[in-house]
Parts: sequence; C-alpha cells; structure tokens
Amino acid sequence: MELPLQPPDALIRPWRTAALVAASIALVELLILLAIGGMALAGAVSHRVERAAADRARATAAQTRHLTHHKTVVQAAKLPRSKTRVLVLNGNGRQGAAALEASRVQSHGYRIGGVANAPSSNYARSIVMYRPRFAGEGHRLGRDLGISLVTPLDGMRAGQLHGAQLVVILGR
Repeated sequence: MELPLQPPDALIRPWRTAALVAASIALVELLILLAIGGMALAGAVSHRVERAAADRARATAAQTRHLTHHKTVVQAAKLPRSKTRVLVLNGNGRQGAAALEASRVQSHGYRIGGVANAPSSNYARSIVMYRPRFAGEGHRLGRDLGISLVTPLDGMRAGQLHGAQLVVILGR
C-alpha cells in the first residue's frame, strides 16, 4: 500500500507552533529570572545605602560631640550681665519678635543696646554673635536664651552694633 505524500506545509506547521510555544515559555522564564535578580540587587544596594547612612549619622554625631566638647572649653565671661550690651535683631519677619526677645534678654540682667530688623528675614535658626574678646559673654548669653548657635561676629561692623558687645538674631 502506498501512502500519498503530504504537502510540505502540513509537515512544517506543527513544528512552527511548537517553536513559538517554546519561545514564549522561555521569554516568561527570562522575565521571572530578571525580576528575581532585580529584587536581589535592590536588596543588596538598599543594605549598602542603609549602612552608609548609618555610618554618616555616626560620623555626624561624633563630630557634634567633638564640637560640643570644644564649645565647653571657651573662656569664661569677664563682664557681668549688667555691663553686657546686647543688640537684638529680628531675622524671622514676625512683627514684634525682636522687642519680645529684648525683654527676655533684659530679664536675664543684660542691657539692651538696640532692637531692629536684621538685614534679611529668612534666618532658619536663632544665632548669638559676639565681638572679639567677648566669646565668654556670647556663650553665656546663648546658654541663658537656649540658643546653641554661638559664633564670632560675621557680616556686621562694630559701628553697626551701637556699642553692643553681643548680637542676637532671631530665626524661625
């Protein structure tokens, strides 16, 4: 018995379908493997980022401790509060804030050298500045008012202080 020959298309079609199904399965497997690898990589990177952030926080804390320790070695105040003049400047833009702070400064026994607005009204933090040779008085005023940022006079000339040794600039 002789079998009739099948046309060539009939033999190729099942193989083409099988190849497309196999390629589709391989593509899905590849996508799954890429997703798993991406998650593993993200986990490793996030761990490193967290560790770097913790290291930076520790370094900042150590530096802050060092600076705080350094601040405590400042010379003692020579002038009594009653002989120390303070210029109070409003650096936050709230009306009446400098006058209110001046009365608070005065309640600690300081003399008020003047009350005015600061050159700008966008100070983020309150600051105490001191003239040369008055670092002890500046740090004492900072402690009295609860202001931790105490620095030498910067951006102002002695003539602008109206005889004051210290300046308080109010921030937000």
